[in-house]
Amino acid sequence: MKKLLILALATVMTLGGGFAMAGKYGKQKVAYHINYDNEKRQKGALRNIQNHINAVGKENLDLRVIMHGKGVSLLKYANNDLNMQQKVQNLKDQGVKFNVCANTLRGKKINYKNDLYDTSESDIVPSGVAELAHLQQQGYAYIRP
Repeated sequence: MKKLLILALATVMTLGGGFAMAGKYGKQKVAYHINYDNEKRQKGALRNIQNHINAVGKENLDLRVIMHGKGVSLLKYANNDLNMQQKVQNLKDQGVKFNVCANTLRGKKINYKNDLYDTSESDIVPSGVAELAHLQQQGYAYIRP
């Protein structure tokens, strides 16, 4: 009987600890900032984002990727690279929002409908840097991988 009680107590403590770990991070709001044209680094950022989702859980995460300047090249690469398309689409399917700076589109004469992978008018923000500041004011954590 004593062994059974010890086994039951150990099981409850193990399960209880597992539940505590699953909720360790809680709900998060995060803005990832991409303003560099380096495909290898951008792919690394997408891996970071997937790892973040895996750790926190998509249901606990409001994650935005803000691209401006040279960073919009991420969606240009995805337009022509099936592997990059799959990574972006997989993240979108998990609730990640990809936002593009309107100033960059105008300044670089980029047609988002033709030049950027799966970008719609609702993905465009007036200013990438202003959007980052706005999100930080709303409690989003800032990450620049």
